[in-house]
Amino acid sequence: MLLTIDVSNSTIKAGVFKDEEIIAFWQIATERHKVADDYAMLFLNLFRSSNIDPKSITGVSISCVVPILRSVFRQFSIKYLNLESFIVGLDVNMGIKLAQDYPSEVGGDRITNAYATHVLYGGPAIAIAFGTATVFDCVSADGVYLGGAIAPGMIGALESLTARAAQLFKVELVRPPSAIGKNSMHAIQSGMVFGFAGLVERMVERLKSEMAADSTAKPITVIATGGLAEVIAPETDVIDVVDQQLTLNGLRLIYDLNHGGRAKK
Repeated sequence: MLLTIDVSNSTIKAGVFKDEEIIAFWQIATERHKVADDYAMLFLNLFRSSNIDPKSITGVSISCVVPILRSVFRQFSIKYLNLESFIVGLDVNMGIKLAQDYPSEVGGDRITNAYATHVLYGGPAIAIAFGTATVFDCVSADGVYLGGAIAPGMIGALESLTARAAQLFKVELVRPPSAIGKNSMHAIQSGMVFGFAGLVERMVERLKSEMAADSTAKPITVIATGGLAEVIAPETDVIDVVDQQLTLNGLRLIYDLNHGGRAKK
């Protein structure tokens, strides 16, 4: 079985795959101060809660955009699973070409999402990740990562807004009754939910326009992932698919590409 771990700035998503099926999935907060033993205790408890024997894990595939935690998870993998971890980066077969000015700037999560999008949904396509940032990744019909766009994430934008405005406060990021808020809570929710839906629509429109100029007449599929994708997707018709396991599936696919599927036991 394969353990996949996606470490972002805000959250850590992890899943265990048996063949191509994800049999366990967890999401926890990213804590930069924790060491390998801390995360080991957490993961061993998660394994136990899902009836997974750590000895049955035969591979570990990791995407990590928090540099200080890369060595932490390497240590966890070696010490507690007796496995060398596989970390997505420019030194591995990524399955796609990067049409970037500076390939080293492309995070492992973006590579992973782009490859998963190409394999699972074909191309041309746009993957939108709603996380610490709102990230748009564009993939051509023949599997070339074209680049994309990065906008503020919804949670960070909300925290910045309420931290700098004395009379505003944090609210739950859910759809308000109407765009015209009748109170501060609904006004903030309107700006956040409908405002970000508008951002997504306009960005997708512009990205599709530029992609269409250099591609075939194939329709461009838009895939969304991340917790807040479920909030934005109902507010716009530009998102075709919501796939909350896109990144973890990408980690599985890139691992198999580099290891011949050895974790499928």
